[in-house]
Amino acid sequence: MSGTTRAEVRTLKVGRYVAIDEKAYKILSISTSKPGKHGGAKARIDLVDIFTGQKRSHVAPVTDSITVPLLEKGSAIVTHIEGEEVHAMDTKSNEMMILPMPSEEEGMTINPGGEIQWMEALDRFSITRDH
Repeated sequence: MSGTTRAEVRTLKVGRYVAIDEKAYKILSISTSKPGKHGGAKARIDLVDIFTGQKRSHVAPVTDSITVPLLEKGSAIVTHIEGEEVHAMDTKSNEMMILPMPSEEEGMTINPGGEIQWMEALDRFSITRDH
């Protein structure tokens, strides 16, 4: 099970992850403004949801702290497919897991007996790669 931690906005880097409104996002770009006459420096962060692909922006003072999800990744062997669910066995713990089938736009071919890469963040799972 993954959880969250806190980090200061000024320490964030492109390619890392943040959690906003109980959703996990990957950071696409960060731009900062200089402190001005009426306030401190601000950061504009462009994000993409790691599960839906939806883009959004977030603006915050660089001294604020923000939630960072703790991601868990692994590989699994597909045992069978039931409708929109992929049943797989984790290769390290031999634990059975049920993952959502990736959309056709992602271009993955999931077959029983094949190996997949999975990711978990904020109690949500996704298949990130097929082999």
